[in-house]
Amino acid sequence: MRCGTPARPVGGSDVGRRGYRGRVSSPGYFISFEGGDGVGKSTQVRLLGDWIGEVTGREVVLTREPGGTPLGAVLREAVLHGDHVDPRAEALLYAADRAHHVATLVRPALERGAVVITDRYLDSSIAYQSGGRGLGDDGVELINRWGVQDLMPDATVLLDLDPHEAAARRTGDPDRLERAGDEFHRRTRETFLSRAAAEPERWVVVDASGGVADIQSQVRVDLAARLDLTPVVDEAVASDEVLG
Repeated sequence: MRCGTPARPVGGSDVGRRGYRGRVSSPGYFISFEGGDGVGKSTQVRLLGDWIGEVTGREVVLTREPGGTPLGAVLREAVLHGDHVDPRAEALLYAADRAHHVATLVRPALERGAVVITDRYLDSSIAYQSGGRGLGDDGVELINRWGVQDLMPDATVLLDLDPHEAAARRTGDPDRLERAGDEFHRRTRETFLSRAAAEPERWVVVDASGGVADIQSQVRVDLAARLDLTPVVDEAVASDEVLG
């Protein structure tokens, strides 16, 4: 059986966890990646997950929103590739997906000591629906906080990139959000940066204009400085070593 140290930032501080009910006692780590479409989140999530698994021996769960569960896959198709959805209905669909995602996948993984890394989380709803769609912060954040019972990440990585450069990287047919226009994506980026500036103890802002390896290197350095990513200890092996 593998065991890990309780999830705490380096130094044992609970800074940034005020109001995150049900999270401090969890033995796992929760990391989210945010940013506009085309900034490279999926690639960086995969690379970080491989690295954390190798250096810590922990279980690593990679997921995404929307679409991290079977129900989420249905909602993802509806909100990203379906017909027009009213902005408030869109916000509620994302919140419903997130509530189900946390209850059935994220929280159980954290409780068994896994490192959960998600491609998008609650901050995306604030950036896209509140900022991009202009719905305002309070209502969108309230329904999402309620849906996830205030579960927030230990660290959030913002891959920041000019929307025009991000758009040039995208391939394939654009989804509904990618077609929303320059002003929409400008507001979305500004909202991400504003949230990061307001809560620097949680956010890591990384310039996403560089190469994949350089970005990953910076992500690892920044997260290692914030999270206790020490290797887990196998209790049986440790006991044998002591007795031997």
